[in-house]
Amino acid sequence: MISLDEAVTARLESHGERFEVLVDPDAALSIKRGEFEGELEEVIAAEDVFEDASSGDRPPESALEEVFESTEPLSIIPEVIERGEIQITAEQRREMQEQKHKQLINHIARNAVNPQMDDAPHPPERIESALEETKFRVDPMEPVESQVDEALDVLRPVIPIRFDTMTVAAQLPADHAGSGQAKVREFGDLQREEWQPDGSWIGVVEFPAGMQNDFYDLVNEVSSGEAETRIVRDADELSTR
Repeated sequence: MISLDEAVTARLESHGERFEVLVDPDAALSIKRGEFEGELEEVIAAEDVFEDASSGDRPPESALEEVFESTEPLSIIPEVIERGEIQITAEQRREMQEQKHKQLINHIARNAVNPQMDDAPHPPERIESALEETKFRVDPMEPVESQVDEALDVLRPVIPIRFDTMTVAAQLPADHAGSGQAKVREFGDLQREEWQPDGSWIGVVEFPAGMQNDFYDLVNEVSSGEAETRIVRDADELSTR
């Protein structure tokens, strides 16, 4: 369950009665869209249905039976969210907007590069500054992913930017291959791997281009700086970093 401070109220009025539940705001939006795939118990603040959540008053069971044909909270809560309205205070809206703003910046920074600087990643601070310059405002009631394209459209006149992926071959020496390869393979999409006769390991990993510095830091960390990396341009060409 989540804390009361994290929850928003979903309210449904029907048959002259009011029903309220306390739920995580992002989960509530996912449930309304039919996209929620988690465990309901993990995203609610109370396994209960209220007439007035602020006072803790509960509706009569007869009203629950009439409207939902059930008195089981876990069956009723999603229906209240789907059919009702999500109530958020001005403070909750501000906090949600700040959170989504940070998520958007991180998402863009992970995926974007500067095509005028040899596809170097954009620091999050640069993206944040450019967004402020464009006066772009994140919608706290929409998923971050659905706002990325609009954000990129307003960013392009301000900074050179594009989304891309990159593929890097990393060779870990035998002394570090056993433990290091597990972390490297989990960083992105492992395209192929090969163990060498000397015990070293080569893995070819594809990942969002904005994360290239993180990848090199990881490879250096797991190999004590002894790994070799090569950027894979295409199937036949390797260029040494």
